[in-house]
Amino acid sequence: MRNTPVKDGLTIRREVLGDAHVDRALHAETEFDAPFQALITETIWGGVWASNTISRRERSMITLAILAALGNLDEIPMHIRATANTGASQADIAEVFQHVAVYAGAPRANRAIALAKQTLAEMTADNRALDGHNDTL
Repeated sequence: MRNTPVKDGLTIRREVLGDAHVDRALHAETEFDAPFQALITETIWGGVWASNTISRRERSMITLAILAALGNLDEIPMHIRATANTGASQADIAEVFQHVAVYAGAPRANRAIALAKQTLAEMTADNRALDGHNDTL
């Protein structure tokens, strides 16, 4: 029997965004936003991201381009972090924002690049801290 889209979506959401992010979102869920959380889990993660027509790397790049082009900048750091799980490289991210600059405008690309640089630096620092922490055990 096939899993429900919500269950499939939750699995994919965890694979792409990571357990820590999803756990925080689920912990913060209230009666007010529970229907919205179910909607995005089912439609975005259990529907769009569940399709195997294009790779998660490609989907990640498209998502970053759309977020930047539309000025939905709050979600860019989350999706930059997700690239660690989707296979999109730093070179891929830079190319995405080059396209945004040409097709949607330099100011949006400029802000997206700034957010990406900050998030990538944080990811590098987090990885170094983890590596250093593991060395001391």
